[in-house]
Amino acid sequence: MINTEIFQLIAKKFKTPAYVYEQELLKTQLLTLANAILWRPLTILYAIKANSNFRLVRTLVNQRLPKGVILGVDAVSPGEVDLALRAGVSNQNIIFTGNNVSNEEIDTVYKKGVMVNIDALSHLEKFCRKHSNGRICIRINPNVGAGHHDHCITGGPDSKFGIWYSQAQLAQNIADKYNVHIVGVHQHIGSQILDPDKFLYAMDVLFEIAPIFWDLSFVDFGGGFGVPYSPEEKPLDIQSLGAAMSLIFTNFCDKYDRKLKMVIEPGRYLTAQAGYLLVKVTTVKHNPDGKIFVGVNSGFNHLDRPARYGSYHHIVNISNPNGPKRKVRIVGNLCESGDKFTPEERKIAEPREGDLLIIENAGAYGYCMSSNYNLRPRPPEIMVTKRGSVCEIRKRQTTEELVASA
Repeated sequence: MINTEIFQLIAKKFKTPAYVYEQELLKTQLLTLANAILWRPLTILYAIKANSNFRLVRTLVNQRLPKGVILGVDAVSPGEVDLALRAGVSNQNIIFTGNNVSNEEIDTVYKKGVMVNIDALSHLEKFCRKHSNGRICIRINPNVGAGHHDHCITGGPDSKFGIWYSQAQLAQNIADKYNVHIVGVHQHIGSQILDPDKFLYAMDVLFEIAPIFWDLSFVDFGGGFGVPYSPEEKPLDIQSLGAAMSLIFTNFCDKYDRKLKMVIEPGRYLTAQAGYLLVKVTTVKHNPDGKIFVGVNSGFNHLDRPARYGSYHHIVNISNPNGPKRKVRIVGNLCESGDKFTPEERKIAEPREGDLLIIENAGAYGYCMSSNYNLRPRPPEIMVTKRGSVCEIRKRQTTEELVASA
């Protein structure tokens, strides 16, 4: 973790709350994943929805990778496509995976030379009719889903994503009708997966469907690579998973009689552990029944995951690390009863008014899901380099800016 003195310096210089990112850990996570998967060619598409800060994306884009590995971007909106292009990602290394998007959005992205990943038969028909001889990717729902919360499961019968696996042949027939080439097949079963067997099973299911598409150049297995949030969770064994993925992909390519490109779409795995939300204790309330509410100068308008998903984020008191452990509830400053960073009581080194707390694993789906609810400004984002220097990579919003645009 970043040196405590650096967090204190950030609090003094940039105030709190503030998002803080560890630049070297971003690079380490990317290299770890690239080296774990042995198959080449390999394209790692960063799921930019996890954290779209421009300087953070540039850190990943500029990282030197092993031979045969390319970093691109998984984009889910035209805005994410434009940010990726601005960050220096080649249009050939971007895949646009829209869901219930308009035909206009598909056309806009396609005209920029970006691969379109289509997840509905109706969109496929319209695209093929308009872009004969085009090249596209197809998203399949393999009837397999996994994830840390129902809202994050993106495969299976209750998922809105993808073309149902039994309709794969129909998709190929539509493409053949208009001489459109389906060069990629894609799936994404869910988010925050820590069990390697779920990935491998989903790969096997997709391999049963993939031979229907006779003109493939790549297979995209999506993302969902998880990281431990709570002390009880075990890290994903990325080395074993990478070796197994490489082996079964080798076997598939042998049967397909063509060496294909493997594509994966990590987001959380690259950024979550490299990010922290730094907050200050504003209030400590001792209720007559013994409950202790510790109020901080942030809320679910800055970090939504605990309120939305009941997610665990480890919290450290860096101002009083050796203080006695107290059972407390860490709560936010919004006018909402659900504004809690700890849905249940948790033992933390005794928080006192004025103490600095670090909320860990906030680098993914943190700032990018933030809002101005209660007309409260978004915090700044700070990058910490290997040498311990700090740089503001997004300025704090001001109340004046919010009111002026209201």
